[in-house]
Amino acid sequence: MDTNDILERYAAGNRHFLQVSLQRVNLKEICLVGINLGQGNLSGANLSGACLRGANLNEANLVEATLWRTDLREALLIWADLSKACLIRSNLVKADLHKAVLVRADLRLADLRYADLSDANLEGADLRYADLTGANLAGANLSKTNLTGANLSKADLYKANMAKAILSRTDLRYADISCTNMDDIDLCDVNLSGACLSESLLLYSFN
Repeated sequence: MDTNDILERYAAGNRHFLQVSLQRVNLKEICLVGINLGQGNLSGANLSGACLRGANLNEANLVEATLWRTDLREALLIWADLSKACLIRSNLVKADLHKAVLVRADLRLADLRYADLSDANLEGADLRYADLTGANLAGANLSKTNLTGANLSKADLYKANMAKAILSRTDLRYADISCTNMDDIDLCDVNLSGACLSESLLLYSFN
């Protein structure tokens, strides 16, 4: 199936494309609101600027896909593999990324407000200046991530792993980091106002 097939069927009202193979397909700037691409193979696909609001991408293969400025608001990406994907400036507000794989993904300036990233694997991801306000990151692996300038205010980081993450000018106001692994992290330039802290972090913040 190629781009023309997808667009023709979508225009005819078909929204279901389960397990479709679309490696390296070019769907740049295309509007596919509510499309179902669950379990599909979109590795290396170009979806820059596309509108995939409310799309079903559960268990999809999006390894090394380009999703620059892609609208993924309220999209379903449960168990999706976004390893090494480019998600710069993507809109993932209220998206469901539960248990998604985002290892070494580029999420600079991404909008992840109130997204569900619980138990997601973000090891080594670039989250510089991303907006994660109110995001659910409970149990997520954020080890070795770059969170420079990121907004994590009101985020739920219960039992998340942030070991060796870079936190420079990171906003953690009112975040729950009471049971978060923060080994080898420099917190001297982090905003912890109103955050729920562990006892060790409480001692750190007062020193």
